Amino acid sequence: MNTIPDGPEADGRQYSYRPSLMGAPWAFHLTSDGLAWENGRRSGHVLYRDTRRVRLTFKPVSLQTQRYVMEVWADGAPKLQAVSSSWKSMVEQERLDKSYSAFLAELHRRLAEAKAPVSFEQGIHPLRYWPGLALFGVVSLGLAFLVLRALQSDAPAGALFIAAFVGLFLWHGGNYFRRNRPGVYSPGALPDLLVPKG
Repeated sequence: MNTIPDGPEADGRQYSYRPSLMGAPWAFHLTSDGLAWENGRRSGHVLYRDTRRVRLTFKPVSLQTQRYVMEVWADGAPKLQAVSSSWKSMVEQERLDKSYSAFLAELHRRLAEAKAPVSFEQGIHPLRYWPGLALFGVVSLGLAFLVLRALQSDAPAGALFIAAFVGLFLWHGGNYFRRNRPGVYSPGALPDLLVPKG
């Protein structure tokens, strides 16, 4: 299978992205009976009926704050991962929202048609989510206490600086936990919070 270029022409049957600047790109192609994939010298073909689990998550990184990930587990294949952004240069990642969303929708449609015994999961694993959310709450309260202490110490500039950081922390952290709440979904109704608005 040749590497499949991604772009506006993608119709949902194919998708490719570059996970790192130096690494080989991942390329996917939906066939009549399964998902063909290629990563450098490695390649394979996963039958829809052998797919066991699909997970959608929201995983922003420093250079791309709107980054979505789909992971696929199937019998006889490594974990496959499709990401909604691709490395373009040493300092730039490009968003592939439209083609990623189309690929997600088409893959889910075909899995539903194949009546594959798939577990469709959303968000991060509960054993990571709930402790992470508790830690986020503790850190948020600690930062709010620092703002209060700065105001009590008559240091308004310091309080303002910390308050700005708290606001940014709450915005990004709150968005991460709001989107990644654990749960299940139907292949015919993809979770809006975990699919980019292409």
